[in-house]
Amino acid sequence: MKRSTGAAQPAAARPAKTGAGPGRAGDGAPTVISARGLSLTFETDDGPVNALSNVDLEVGRGQFVSFIGPSGCGKTTLLRVIADLEQPTGGTILVNGVAPEQARLNRAYGYVFQAAALYPWRTIENNVALPLEIMGYAATERKERVQRSLDLVNLTGFEKKYPWQLSGGMQQRASIARALAFDADILLMDEPFGALDEIVRDHLNEQLLELWARTNKTICFVTHSIPEAVYLSTRIVVMSPRPGRVTDVIESTLPRERPLEIRESRQFLEIAHRVREGLRAGHSYEE
Repeated sequence: MKRSTGAAQPAAARPAKTGAGPGRAGDGAPTVISARGLSLTFETDDGPVNALSNVDLEVGRGQFVSFIGPSGCGKTTLLRVIADLEQPTGGTILVNGVAPEQARLNRAYGYVFQAAALYPWRTIENNVALPLEIMGYAATERKERVQRSLDLVNLTGFEKKYPWQLSGGMQQRASIARALAFDADILLMDEPFGALDEIVRDHLNEQLLELWARTNKTICFVTHSIPEAVYLSTRIVVMSPRPGRVTDVIESTLPRERPLEIRESRQFLEIAHRVREGLRAGHSYEE
C-alpha cells in the first residue's frame, strides 16, 4: 500500500452512467457475484424483520463495488449473504457460479470486518497467519504468504508487534492483510474504516485503491459515507431503508487512478449528487 508517485488528472466532467438495471455488471466484466430476487427475513420474538427484499445485482470481476444506504438498510446483511454468514429466505445468489457455501469452501473470498478483530496475545504476523493455520498450510508457505500480505499493506517491519502496539489504522491494515493471506479473488469489506478519524480514513482510502490496482481483486465495500463510496468505487449500489432494496446502481466515470484532490472536481460532485438523489428516492420505499 505505497503511495503513487504520480497523480492522474481528472477526466473531463461528465454525468455518471447508470446500468440498465441492477442485473448488469456494467462494464462487460465476467460476473463473479449474481443475485436474483434475493430476500431475507429474520424471525424474532417481536415478529418477522424483513432485512432484504427482491435484490437483483451483478458484480463483475475486478470491479470495486460499494453498498451505501441508511443504517439498518441491509448493506451488511447483503455482504454476509455473499459470504455465507446469513442464509437468504428467497431468491438466488451465486458466487463464482456456485452457491455461497461452496464458494466459502473454495476459499473464494476474504472478509474484513468493521473492527480489526485481532487477537491481542498474537503478534501481527501470527494474527495474519491464523486462517492459514486453520486451513492447514505448511509453515514455510504460511511464512511466505504472511510476508507477501504484509508487504501489500505496507506493514513490513511490524511482524513481531502486538495489536495494542499499533494505531487503529495499522490494525485495520493488518486485518486486510489477514484477508489477503490466502489470495482469494474477492475481498468483502464491511465498513472497515468507519471508526477511524478523517485523516487516517483518507490515507487508508488512498492505500486501498493502490492495493486494488496492484491486485485487481473484486472488492465489495460497505460504507455510510458518500464521499468514500464515490472516491473508491467503479460502481455504487444505493439501497433503500429496510427492507433493503437496490434503488440505483451508478457506474462511476472517474479515472481508475484517483488522487484525493479529485473529490473537489465537478465530475466527483455530480456522482455524489446522484448518490444523494438515490438515497432520498429510497425513502419512498420505506414501509
